[in-house]
Amino acid sequence: MSLTVVGTMAFDEIETPFGQSGKIIGGSATFISWAASNFVKPIHQISVVGGDFPKSELNALSAKGVVLDGVQIKEDEKSFYWKGKYHMDMNSRDSLATELNVLATFAPVLPTAAQESEFLILGNLAPQVQASVIAQMKTRPKLIVMDTMNFWMEVALEDLLKTIKLVDVLLVNDSEARQLTGEFSLVKAAKKLLAMGLKYLIIKKGEHGALLFNENHVFFAPALPLEDVFDPTGAGDTFAGGFIGHLAKTRDISFENMKTAIIVGSVMASYCVEQFGTARIREVTHEDISTRLAQFVDLVNFDIDLV
Repeated sequence: MSLTVVGTMAFDEIETPFGQSGKIIGGSATFISWAASNFVKPIHQISVVGGDFPKSELNALSAKGVVLDGVQIKEDEKSFYWKGKYHMDMNSRDSLATELNVLATFAPVLPTAAQESEFLILGNLAPQVQASVIAQMKTRPKLIVMDTMNFWMEVALEDLLKTIKLVDVLLVNDSEARQLTGEFSLVKAAKKLLAMGLKYLIIKKGEHGALLFNENHVFFAPALPLEDVFDPTGAGDTFAGGFIGHLAKTRDISFENMKTAIIVGSVMASYCVEQFGTARIREVTHEDISTRLAQFVDLVNFDIDLV
């Protein structure tokens, strides 16, 4: 089993009602790989960083079984940087600064081993870049998962729709699903998106969980109620990492196992939000994951006497 992860490795600077992070490590590929590394090895990382990206961070990922020969290091340039401020509800935020830097000219080049992975996840990037990665795969992976966002719906819709037709699973939040389809009902939105050729659709609803759609089947996974939520920035990517990590580990892409993968992803996201950046998911153990999985089972399990 092998997994290729494509996405950003970046610097974030985050302000929430509960504190300020200062300049920390972020990026979609960073969060995805930290989460997925608990379940599958090797992970082939495809990204780009500047000479300012800490070598210690690369070494830490490498120690977790992440292969970094697909990470371009542009020594004389700066890494992607994002600064944002969250409101009290922790669901809405303001972007205060976005500096593309090395990401502006990023053209992924997949090493041979990455081209042969059984599983591929495309973090949030320009759809043309995502499509270029799929074109480099030697054989079609067992499963291709794609994340996107409203920005690409506004500036690159035609390319986005073309790329969606190339993948098996699409990850969007509820507002993005509505924007992409023009449907208020998430069920109707899901039908439209699945009609584009998707096998599965995941609609993320933040603190309210996630929905999984497949043909005429729907599964809802709640989010675990947490006492401390410090930073939701990487939660969606960490969810995606747990999701694809479980699928790659089990090599089972049935609807039933997708349901389990959704719960695993939710578990990983629940750890991510407890501290700024990658701090919490870096220290999560298999015992931690098992404990929280049991909490999820208790959360949704109930007995009922039918009248």
